[in-house]
Amino acid sequence: MPELRKDPIIDRWVIISTERGKRPVFLFEEVSPPKAAMCPLCPGNEHMTPSEVYAVRADNSAANSPNWLLRVIPNKFPALRIEGDLNKEGVGLYDRMNGIGAHEVVVETPIHGETLTSMDVRGIQNVFMAYKERVLDLAKDKRFKFTIVFKNHGTTAGASLDHSHSQLIALPIVPKRVSEEIDGGLEYYKYKDRCIFCDIIAQEKEDNVRVIYENAKFIALSPYASRFPFETWILPKNHEPYFVYQTDDDDYHAAADALSTILKKHDKVLNSPPYNFMIHTTPFGNGDIPHYHWHMEIIPRLTKMAGFEWGTGFYINPTPPEEATTYLREANI
Repeated sequence: MPELRKDPIIDRWVIISTERGKRPVFLFEEVSPPKAAMCPLCPGNEHMTPSEVYAVRADNSAANSPNWLLRVIPNKFPALRIEGDLNKEGVGLYDRMNGIGAHEVVVETPIHGETLTSMDVRGIQNVFMAYKERVLDLAKDKRFKFTIVFKNHGTTAGASLDHSHSQLIALPIVPKRVSEEIDGGLEYYKYKDRCIFCDIIAQEKEDNVRVIYENAKFIALSPYASRFPFETWILPKNHEPYFVYQTDDDDYHAAADALSTILKKHDKVLNSPPYNFMIHTTPFGNGDIPHYHWHMEIIPRLTKMAGFEWGTGFYINPTPPEEATTYLREANI
């Protein structure tokens, strides 16, 4: 059974998960990805994965059979287990609880070798819709407080399988990074009675030096204090605290268009880099809060964190976001 342990100094939780250690790639820098014929995520190999919990099928075919367009399955090597109780307890001055959660894999396409970058916008929209359906379903479990949606593309970014996929992990606590964003937004709201994310969007549109792309509903920009070279955020233009509370499919189509455009620009300018992608959203059950704004973060893995970053929490970014924006904005795709 995995467990969660709390650092008593900075209130950060970590997951101690022995299941993850059973993965064949654990602790290795680079591995050769499996060939398509032996890939457990390819059509025809459904017996190699746990049973699907969600799928998009064009022909209403049976679950766990081929002919799917997208599948969601439990992770075979989960960071957290869905069975059991939290059993929170103190161990001296330390706090711990059982590693209860859910860990799922979104197989984004049946085509081995296809990526989010090469998929059409409709295909990416299906991926967003799958995120929505799974997050809403996991939110019914009162043990869970937050679900993080993320993608590791490339072995350097943490992917252990070459077939294009993303992941969801439902957690019994709200991660410190998300809490810090929410708390920062609340402090700004108390002072100015406005959402800081909405104000950032308004200023970036006015300055027009860090806006990479926008459509009718979404804006993609280089954050003013970018941690990493070519880091990109995508935000809805209208105030929207919850990713899953959007009911209009056109919103997901616009989000898919923005993500597709940014990934294509990254590929063009940065020669198809490995990257991490994540969605930050308001935690479950917080109501219609006015001070937080859901968004996507895309981080190309162009640099490595070293002793200074690990020791201080500071980031050294060698590429000013204004310069990155110029390159990305001018890239023809």
